[in-house]
Amino acid sequence: MPAAKVAIFAEKLDWHARRLNNAFAHLGADVRCMPLASCGFRVGIGGPGITLPKFEDQLPAAVIVKTVATGSFEQVTMRLGVLHGLRELGVQVINDARAIERCVDKSMTSFLLGQHDIPTPPTWAIESPAAAKEIVRSEARPGRPLVLKPLFGSQGRGLKLIERLRDLPPSEEAQGVFYLQRYVTGPTAGWRDWRVFVIGGRAVGAMIRHGVQWRTNAAQGARCQAVPAVGEIRDLAIRATSAIGADYAGVDIIQDRTGRYLVLEVNSMPAWRALQTATGIDIAGNLAGHVMAKFAGEKRRGPSAAERSLTR
Repeated sequence: MPAAKVAIFAEKLDWHARRLNNAFAHLGADVRCMPLASCGFRVGIGGPGITLPKFEDQLPAAVIVKTVATGSFEQVTMRLGVLHGLRELGVQVINDARAIERCVDKSMTSFLLGQHDIPTPPTWAIESPAAAKEIVRSEARPGRPLVLKPLFGSQGRGLKLIERLRDLPPSEEAQGVFYLQRYVTGPTAGWRDWRVFVIGGRAVGAMIRHGVQWRTNAAQGARCQAVPAVGEIRDLAIRATSAIGADYAGVDIIQDRTGRYLVLEVNSMPAWRALQTATGIDIAGNLAGHVMAKFAGEKRRGPSAAERSLTR
């Protein structure tokens, strides 16, 4: 029986891509790594309609998306279109374009968390500078700030505390959208939150990030401490991942001064080097195992649309 073909979409063979590559190869997959930007469409001249440079003869059975590179609106739209198209052809896409779109847009993440009754800080997302100023006037004050976040952003970059009206930047600096979230003060001194990694509806690992500043990302210098992925943080992380529709996610959770846990963000293309270092858990191995098991389950249901197109 031929080895299952798997594509890893990553911009380069970095630490994460190498570990995924090795994990899939260990499970017997024929795995190949490429940037999503190298893929495209070819319609009306035979074949499934989508081209992947390292899969000229046959589309992969599954793809795992590690990164979608930034680019123009048209470039990003087409890259996500490729993911949508692969899913239409029956390829297992993890995470698929819909989940990625929901996560990279923090306003949609917050909306879906609210719709599923998952506790999250009060949040506003608007384009109008006048409306943003009114929110700051009514909601922010010294000692109780709002956090202005880029709608699209990661690793704590671009966050700004807003305590007074003069702290609010002009619209162009906020990329035309003001995403404002209530700053959460914890029950203890210092800054900390939880990162929980969910794969296939199971919390496989968790850590507390002790920040050297209010931004607690590992990329901002936080100290990471392994903790069991159990109890309320486990349940919230699994529910949040399900609400977004993701196969795997890194879920950020914070505790307010009353001890209540709140979901801050859901990341559909999370890094896990800090988590793996802290916990010793083989995240890539868990992720590869989930992808292969999911593909095997789908394979038992019959050939994909891409496979059928090649036999016509």
